[in-house]
Amino acid sequence: MRVIDLTQVMAGPYCSMLLADMGADVVKVEPPVTGDQTRGAMGFKLKGNDSLGFLNLNRNKRSIVLNLKTDAGREVLLRLVKDADVLIENFRPGVMKRLGLDYETLAGLNPGLVYASISGFGQTGPLSQRPGYDLMAQAMSGIMSVTGHPGGPPVKAGVPVGDIGCALFTSYAILSAYIGKQAGGSGQYIDASLMDTAMAFSVWDISEYWGTGKIPTPVGTANRMSAPYQAVQASDGYFVMGATNNKLWKLLCEVMDRAELLGDERFKDISARLANREVLIEELEKTFVTRTRQEWTDTLVAAGIPASPMQSYPEAFQSDHAVHREMRIDIDHPVEGKIPNIGFAVKLSGTPGQVRMPPPLLGEHTQAILAEIGIDGAELSTLTEAGAFSS
Repeated sequence: MRVIDLTQVMAGPYCSMLLADMGADVVKVEPPVTGDQTRGAMGFKLKGNDSLGFLNLNRNKRSIVLNLKTDAGREVLLRLVKDADVLIENFRPGVMKRLGLDYETLAGLNPGLVYASISGFGQTGPLSQRPGYDLMAQAMSGIMSVTGHPGGPPVKAGVPVGDIGCALFTSYAILSAYIGKQAGGSGQYIDASLMDTAMAFSVWDISEYWGTGKIPTPVGTANRMSAPYQAVQASDGYFVMGATNNKLWKLLCEVMDRAELLGDERFKDISARLANREVLIEELEKTFVTRTRQEWTDTLVAAGIPASPMQSYPEAFQSDHAVHREMRIDIDHPVEGKIPNIGFAVKLSGTPGQVRMPPPLLGEHTQAILAEIGIDGAELSTLTEAGAFSS
C-alpha cells in the first residue's frame, strides 16, 4: 500500500504512522523550509531541528518537500497520486478543492484512490469551516463537561483523545475502504473529524442521559455504571480498585474484614451503591487508610479483585510489565543517535509492526521518490526552477 500523507501535527501523522508500522509505504509530503509544524514544537531542542514529539509520530515514513502553492508542486503531487492507494490530508475544508487536489479531481486520475480528509468538525455542517483542535473537540463534544471532579473547574482529558481517537477511526476506515477496493476496484472518500470522534467516545455518558434525562456531570475517577470503581486513599496516597459486581463486592468486604457492609441497605446492590457512592467510599477509606497503596493492591489482586497503583509516566514505562511488553523502543536516528519511541500497542503474531526507518529528516527522500515516478534530468531542473521544491 502506498500512502500519500499530506497531514501535519497529530491526528493525520499518527494515522499514517499506524499504517507505516504495518508495512505501508508512506510518503510524507511537507512544505519547504518548515516542514510539518511539529518538527519545531514542544519548546525544547534535541541535537537537531526535530522535536521528540515529531520523532514519535513519523517513524517508517519517507519525506518529500513540495510547494503545493505552485503549479509545479501540484504537478508533482498528481504524478505521485497516479499510482497511490491512499491519500490522507488535514487541510481546512475547501483548501484541497481550491488547489485542484480534491477527491473528485484525483479520483478522475486514479479511480482506485482511497482519499481521507481529517478536520476539526467535518467537511459538511454549520461548523465545517471553523478551525478546530483537540481542545475544541473535547469542549464541544461534551467530554469536558464530564471530566474532572464535581463542582470543580473545566478539565480536559490528560491525553489528546480527539486527535488519537480520530487517527484510529481514520485508519480503520482506510483499511475498510482498501478491502472494499480489492473487491470492487474503486476507492472512496472518507470524512473524519475530531468532533465526531470525541462524541463517539461518549457511550456511557450519553446513555445515562438518554435513559434517565439526567445531564451527566463530572464524577472524578468514579464510574457511572458501577461502584466502588475509582481511586481510593491509602495511608501513603491513592490507588485504584474496582468491585464492579455483587460477587466482587462480597469478596471485597471479606478481604477488608468489613462484613457489616454486606448487611447495609445503602450498599445492598449495584443501584444502591451507585446512589450512595460518596458515603460508600468514605466507609471503605476508613479501612484503606490503615495500609499502604502497594499493600492493598497486592492484597486485592491476590483475592481476585482488580486493583493497581497510580503511576507516573516514568513509572509506567519503566515498569517490569511495560518493559516486557516493549512499550518503549529505541530507534537509531542519523542526527539524534538513539531516540525513544512508544512501542507497538498491538502485537500481531504473523505480521508484527516493525521499525524499518527512523523518522525522516525534512525532504530526506525527495530525490529518491522523484526518481521512482520518473522525474529526473531536464524535467527535474524545470520543476525546480518553477518552485516545486522551494518556498
